[in-house]
Amino acid sequence: MRDAVIVEAVRTPVGKGKPNGSLAHVHPVELLAHTLRTLVERSGVDPALIDDVIGGTVDQVGEQAMNTTRYAVLSAGFPETVPATTVDRQCGSSQQAVHFAAQGVMSGAYDIVVACGVESMSRVPMWSNVPPGKDPFGPGVAARYPEGLVPQGISAELIAAKWSIGRAEMDAFAVSSHAKAAAAWEAGLFDAEVAPLAGVGRDESVRPGNTAEILAGLKPAYYDPAFAERFPAIEWNVTAGNASPINDGASAVLVMAGETAQRLGLRPLARLHAFAVTGSDPLLMLTGVIPATEKVLRRAGLGLGDIDLFEVNEAFSSVVLAWRQETGADLGKVNVHGGAIALGHPLGASGTRLTTTLVHAMRQRGARFGLQTMCEAGGLANAMILEAVR
Repeated sequence: MRDAVIVEAVRTPVGKGKPNGSLAHVHPVELLAHTLRTLVERSGVDPALIDDVIGGTVDQVGEQAMNTTRYAVLSAGFPETVPATTVDRQCGSSQQAVHFAAQGVMSGAYDIVVACGVESMSRVPMWSNVPPGKDPFGPGVAARYPEGLVPQGISAELIAAKWSIGRAEMDAFAVSSHAKAAAAWEAGLFDAEVAPLAGVGRDESVRPGNTAEILAGLKPAYYDPAFAERFPAIEWNVTAGNASPINDGASAVLVMAGETAQRLGLRPLARLHAFAVTGSDPLLMLTGVIPATEKVLRRAGLGLGDIDLFEVNEAFSSVVLAWRQETGADLGKVNVHGGAIALGHPLGASGTRLTTTLVHAMRQRGARFGLQTMCEAGGLANAMILEAVR
């Protein structure tokens, strides 16, 4: 079986997903097209050689409907012969695109493929794809879970309660995320991965002056009397400050066979080493990162101590902190340039955003192995391990 390597990885700056956000005026197709165009420019690869473009988008409706990835390919100026598809594994959509891309290369179905993702939450708000009064789950799910499933914020609260994670710990983790992101920007560590767009050069949600005292003043974001009665163990400690914001952004990575990279004279950033995807309790919803991490390590024949850097999507502080309790991972190796709480979480783009940050951080720090994992709505998680190419 052939190997699959990443030879280039880029992302837009991440804007606030609000009408006044820095990228709100940019159509989502154009956000993604910008990363595709930059990807081939920086790599020097002729886009006519690309076998497929696999993109992730969560809310596939309105301006993100009709196979957004295909139109981004056309807008980017790629030949009409380059195909594209758009996938949905919720927040892990573009990480799943990386899995599919690498697996296609390893199997021989592809030689060169792009994995990417986009979400414009300012223009296509979350849940836009579910019209009022419509049930996306169906009667079978209702029968299996008669008390009803819950929103992600309630799941984050349930996780905090189950793992005894308090408000101070969650807020401290959030402050650390902002501090690491601000430090990385000041040190120029994002320069190699970010493709400025429309006059925007930096991630808009990073708050360098964030403190525990500021976060302590925020009110619970998800308090609901009905859920409080149903789940008396919840202490209502999840706030806007210790959860990821809503955002706009796009990202893309160029994947190819190692032999193809050698033939084209390209130096890989990393080899795609192992993959895993898991299902978990859809009520807790966001804990799949725990078994996914165990599963991908087992498939790779590695132990936790072999991993030099981790990227664990910061949907909520409680998710990463519960993952850390269960795995025993060193938080000093986790999201070393900040995570989604600071950098932002443009849903469909986040998977390849994490990959982009991880491969560049691995090179900057001389890391051999990096592990990326993401929780996803419905009780799902993706995990993969990258290996440096010496």
